[in-house]
Amino acid sequence: MLIIAGYLRVTDRARYLDSCRAVVEAARATAGCLDYSLGADLVESDRVTVYERWTSRAAVEAFRGDGPGADLSALIVAADVREFDYAAERKL
Repeated sequence: MLIIAGYLRVTDRARYLDSCRAVVEAARATAGCLDYSLGADLVESDRVTVYERWTSRAAVEAFRGDGPGADLSALIVAADVREFDYAAERKL
C-alpha cells in the first residue's frame, strides 16, 4: 500500500479547494483508493494538507493520469508531498 502525504502552498486556498471537490469525489470512487483528502490548514492560510491512501502504485497512476490541469497548477506556488510504502497496518 501507498500513503501520499504532505502539503501545498496556494495563492487562493478557498478557490483551490472548491475546484478540487470533484477531484476528491472521483478519487474516492476509484478502485484502489482507500482514502483521499485535501484540507485547509488551521494555522497557515496558504497551506493545503494532502493525504491519500492507495492499495497500489497502479491504482494511483490509473487515477492521476497527467496530473492537475493548468488552472489548478497555476494556483500552486510550492509543494512538499511525499510517498510512503508500507506493508503492515493496525487499527487504533
